[in-house]
Amino acid sequence: MKIHNPFRVALVATLGVGLGIMLIQSLAELSTILLYVGTALFISLGLDPVVSWLSRRRMPRWLAVVITVVGALAVFGGIIMIVLPTLIEQISQLVRRVTFLVNSGSWQTDVVTWLETTFPTLQVDELFSRVNGWLLDNIDTISEGVLGLTIGVAQGLFGAFIVLILTIYFTASTPTLKAAVYKIVPASKREGFVGLGDQITDSVGYYVMGQVTLGLINGVLSMIFLNIIDAPFPAVLAVLAFLGSLIPLVGSITASTIIVLVCLIPGTGSLTTAIIAAVYYLIYMQVEAYVISPRVMSRAVSVPGGVVVVAALSGGALLGLLGALIAIPIAASILIIYRQVLIPKMNER
Repeated sequence: MKIHNPFRVALVATLGVGLGIMLIQSLAELSTILLYVGTALFISLGLDPVVSWLSRRRMPRWLAVVITVVGALAVFGGIIMIVLPTLIEQISQLVRRVTFLVNSGSWQTDVVTWLETTFPTLQVDELFSRVNGWLLDNIDTISEGVLGLTIGVAQGLFGAFIVLILTIYFTASTPTLKAAVYKIVPASKREGFVGLGDQITDSVGYYVMGQVTLGLINGVLSMIFLNIIDAPFPAVLAVLAFLGSLIPLVGSITASTIIVLVCLIPGTGSLTTAIIAAVYYLIYMQVEAYVISPRVMSRAVSVPGGVVVVAALSGGALLGLLGALIAIPIAASILIIYRQVLIPKMNER
């Protein structure tokens, strides 16, 4: 192909590359805002089934939105008011216990004995010397990390407030937003697109409600069980079980492992308590996977286990905990499009 005006082609190409770089930089600068918007939209889709159910009872949508949002805030605030004092007390106990163990030095003797018995060829004294040296060499980095964590908590509280405002707005205007998106599609294809869009949004909403329900079940049962077996810090561990259940498969396993390890802390837990907890969570995860979850998630799109693991890990790597949470409904939405759009298109003759 002969180029008649190389300067014009080079200028257009340069402008195109520059525009692309500016667009990428703009998206990077707006990543936090986009994260807030995505989180609020995700939560609002989870609340929408409740709002729709109330609206079908001849209740004005604005009143249904108010009742739903106030109810969700009341439940969340009630959980915080009930759990937070105990949580703070037990975290303080955990910190005091760890501080006592470190200062007393008794834990070192137990750990050294266990390491020497389990790994006879390991140079335990050299290992501890290197660990202490690393801690001393990186004390500035550790201090900066603590300061960064404090700033991150303050930014998180501000972000939570922004997400709350956006959630109220999105919940109140969900039908309007959906109608605006549907109008973009040509009229000849709009009916099918509307059905597919409603199915995707309903699936995401039922998924959010179902996952929160599973988390509440796991949290309440964990609180009861951990108090029965006299496990250390039951309120802290129950909250951890609730948060873990929000992430399918990966989160439950991770939370259960941490709970079992906490039960091994010398002076507060014991090997017997840890074994009982491990057996309980192994049984509970099977019951949740084959009995509770199918019933709770009956109205959401089922996602194969392998896809759940890959989606949760990928979302967690990209956006942390939030990414792991929203990755599953995104995968479910892709499956809906694959089954109802792509496969029928491929089967046409």
